Amino acid sequence: MTKDKKQNSQHTYWNPYFGGFLFGILILFTFFLTGRGLGASGAMKSSVVSMVETVAPTHAENNAYYSKFINEDESPMNTWLVFETLGLLIGAFISGGLSGRISWRVQHSPKITSKRRLVFALGGGVLFGLGAQIARGCTSGAALSGMAVLSTGGFITMLAIFGSAYAFAYFFRKNWI
Repeated sequence: MTKDKKQNSQHTYWNPYFGGFLFGILILFTFFLTGRGLGASGAMKSSVVSMVETVAPTHAENNAYYSKFINEDESPMNTWLVFETLGLLIGAFISGGLSGRISWRVQHSPKITSKRRLVFALGGGVLFGLGAQIARGCTSGAALSGMAVLSTGGFITMLAIFGSAYAFAYFFRKNWI
């Protein structure tokens, strides 16, 4: 492998502790400015409600869950969480573009195929999305923002997320190690 190819295949990431520190400062700053913490699952909920309302308005109005979020005067997409998530996606693309890391690839261990990696990623994403809906918040909203205000629920959510991840990692470790 030539030096140029080897250099392009390496991935340079920020120190995770520094990233976590900055994220913590951002959460505190968000509480200071808005009175609320961060979270992305609310934007997903707003998107789903908007799609259902567009495709099947009668169903959305008669559904006990969707009808809570439908207001004739205002779109469910008109929430700061949607703009936060859009900013997150745009910022990620800018960061990836500036660092030269935008490309179509599936990163996985040599022990599994790309297809298996994608199936596991999709399954994990679906399960995490369902869990975020049941818990009424994602890792950022329920756990990190909850912990920032010293909420018992935030600490319990974080323990549940990392505890279950640690327990399930035992069964899936052969795919990566």
